[in-house]
Amino acid sequence: MTGASSIYDNYYYYSDSYDGAGPDGEAPDGGTDSQNSPEDKPHIEVRRNEARRGSVMTIIMLSLLAFALLGSVVYTFDKRNTVYNKVAAMNEQLDLAEAENVRLQSELESKMSAKNVEDYAEKVLGMQKIDSSQIKYIKIRTDDVVNIPAQDEGVLGKVRAFFDRCVEYFRG
Repeated sequence: MTGASSIYDNYYYYSDSYDGAGPDGEAPDGGTDSQNSPEDKPHIEVRRNEARRGSVMTIIMLSLLAFALLGSVVYTFDKRNTVYNKVAAMNEQLDLAEAENVRLQSELESKMSAKNVEDYAEKVLGMQKIDSSQIKYIKIRTDDVVNIPAQDEGVLGKVRAFFDRCVEYFRG
């Protein structure tokens, strides 16, 4: 900037705590502190750092990446909760189906009892209980023997029989 100085261009350091005195209390030029003027104080320049375009783009990209990661985490939590809800609903259906199965099994067992079968046979099929006069006994002869006639052996059977007889002979 020409002509006028900006507050960013130059700063002067002036403090009452700085006296410019050396270790013996005298000023470096041999005078006292009261003799030094503000113009004699050290001059400190501060330069303003310009923000680089690349660093701004890096910050923007990192911010977008952070938002994308946050969004993906929220999305996965939502999907996980959806799946958990579906699993809970399916488990509820499974519990209902198991309860219905137990009920049907007990109903089936009650219908299959001997009393129910007997009632069904008498009422629906018209059957009656058997009495001892209806029983007839049949006597079977136990001394019957079944004879199986010898079948004609083939060539292979004859060779096998010869081999078996040879083995018995050598064994003693």
